[in-house]
This record gives sequence, C-alpha cells and structure tokens, in this order.
Amino acid sequence: MPNLPPLLGLARFIDACNALFGKACAWLTVFLVIGTAIVVVLRYGFGIGATALQEAVLYAHALVFMGAAAWVLQRNGHVRVDIFYQKFSGRRQALVEIFGNLLFLLPVALFLGWASWDYVSNAWSTLEASSESGGLKFVYLQKSIILVLVISLVLQGISNLIKALYVFSGRLPAPEVKHG
Repeated sequence: MPNLPPLLGLARFIDACNALFGKACAWLTVFLVIGTAIVVVLRYGFGIGATALQEAVLYAHALVFMGAAAWVLQRNGHVRVDIFYQKFSGRRQALVEIFGNLLFLLPVALFLGWASWDYVSNAWSTLEASSESGGLKFVYLQKSIILVLVISLVLQGISNLIKALYVFSGRLPAPEVKHG
C-alpha cells in the first residue's frame, strides 16, 4: 500500500509478525496430540516412562497458549462480553478498543512482565533444568515463554490501539464485527 502512514505501517508489521508466530505455535497442537499419544502408549502399553517427551509436550502446551495469545487477540478470538459492543457504531467500538487497551490489556500485560521478570531471570541465571531424572535441561526456556506472552501482547495492544485511533479519527474504516 503506497503512502501508508508510518504508525499504520507499524501496526500492520506487528500484526504480520504476531500472525506468523501465532500460526507457527498453532501447529504445535499436532505435536501435542502425537506426543501425548506416544507417552500414553509407552506408559500404559509398555510400562516405559518418557519424562523428556512428557516435558516437551508441556513446553509445547505452554507455547501454544502463550505464544498464540496475541494472534488470537488480533483476530478478536478471545472471549468478550459484547452485549452492547456489537450494536455500537464503528467509531464507538474504536473508543471501547482504545480504553480497553489503555486501561486493561496494556497495564495487565506490563504488570505480568514486571511480576515474572525475577522468576524468569533467576531461571536463566542458573540455567534451570528439570528436577526429574531424564527430564529436559531447558526449564529456563520454558519460563521465558511468559515474557514472549508479555512482549507479543504489548505489541498487539499497541497495534490494536493504533488501528482503533485511526478508526476513531475516521481515517480508517471500521472492521466488521465477526461472531461465531
């Protein structure tokens, strides 16, 4: 799109990055199903424990939910109480988005980042590993997924805020509200 305003270009770039990362994380659900099935067959069929695989499934589970959260937010896929929202004009919906991002999403995401910083940095300082015999040695990476959540949500919140400001100002058409 030629002559795209810089802030709108930034919002679209954030959207593209979060969509790419979210879709990649969503594909991990295939690994979750296969990995869980293998763990069950090994354990109950052959009496063999597979601690490393169990932990890998746990890591993937965390990444699916925390890694794809911003992409789901971008697509309006999170649960929202929109009894009134769906009846609002595009401009009023944009105002709700502006206040929702400024008063709820961004402060909560930033608080989560602040509250989890020591937890994650302590794991990195010791290169924390699994306490289970045969477990993975990358617990510090799993804990870092919390910060991936924070960063991606903050960036998506900024993108949503930029787009809502453009809609509110009349420089961008209001998106259709999708239900279902």
